[in-house]
Amino acid sequence: MGSGKSHVSKNLSQKINFKLIDLDQKISDEHQKSVAEIFQTKGEIYFRKEEKRILEEILNSEENIILSLGGGTPVYYDNMEIINQNSKSIFLRASVKTLTDRVLLQKHSRPLISKFEDEEVPEFIAKHLFERNPYYSKAHYTVDTDSKTANAISEEIIQLLKI
Repeated sequence: MGSGKSHVSKNLSQKINFKLIDLDQKISDEHQKSVAEIFQTKGEIYFRKEEKRILEEILNSEENIILSLGGGTPVYYDNMEIINQNSKSIFLRASVKTLTDRVLLQKHSRPLISKFEDEEVPEFIAKHLFERNPYYSKAHYTVDTDSKTANAISEEIIQLLKI
């Protein structure tokens, strides 16, 4: 959350002319409900099973795509291993301060943090990063995003992947 996944993936897909798929949007479209509604009506376990199923479908296609994942996707089941076996994975790393600054700008549209006071957000983000970093660190590449534009990050990714 706040690493720039959506912005960078859109920029990168335009630069290299690959189709962009947002996994959460794909799940939402297939179920004709928002991710929040799926969580609320069916529960997180159901959502995570659907997320894995749709992730595998996408990764098994032969199409050149940019796939933007939700921050929790690599953490569940063997998703990170599946991602790494079937694609090149990139962890967009940002500091807690950068992530906090970015998410607070959109606090009202981020259900996970909207219930927190502003001063509680850095601790929430740090806790999630600590829990998820063992999975994120398995990515093929790590790109630091602090103080970089989406364009600069996209160019760095293009160089790493030699596209």
